[in-house]
Amino acid sequence: MTTASHSHPDAPLRAALRYGIAGLIALVVISCVLATIIAGLPGLWGAVIGSAIGGFFILTTAALVLFSAKLESGIQGMVMLGSWVGKLLVVLVVVAVLKHFDFYSRMALFLTVVGALLIVLGSETYGVLRQRVPVITPPGDASDQDHSKL
Repeated sequence: MTTASHSHPDAPLRAALRYGIAGLIALVVISCVLATIIAGLPGLWGAVIGSAIGGFFILTTAALVLFSAKLESGIQGMVMLGSWVGKLLVVLVVVAVLKHFDFYSRMALFLTVVGALLIVLGSETYGVLRQRVPVITPPGDASDQDHSKL
């Protein structure tokens, strides 16, 4: 029996959440500075709101996957589907309410939401890929056997 690492089974999920949060923090700082320079105070508000919307949408998915990892797969699927519908409704309500105001830059909000989705998702993927996953070779299994067609 060979193992590549003695890490906790949910280490990749925890790393994804950690890297996602770090990516979101970096995005908040950069987008707030750039949006403020370009659009002033409305740009700052657009970047803050966009970071909150994008970060909320992506990071809650990673957190729910982590916290529901020990549940049955059917229950976990229901949790994920329910959370996705809930997040979508929250975002739709927030956007509908924000539509009536003009204290923020809509372009800064849009670009920051898109940036949050891309950066946080990329950070989470990077966090998962950096983790070492244990590899176990069952006893009696020929090590030279081709496993590519399993």
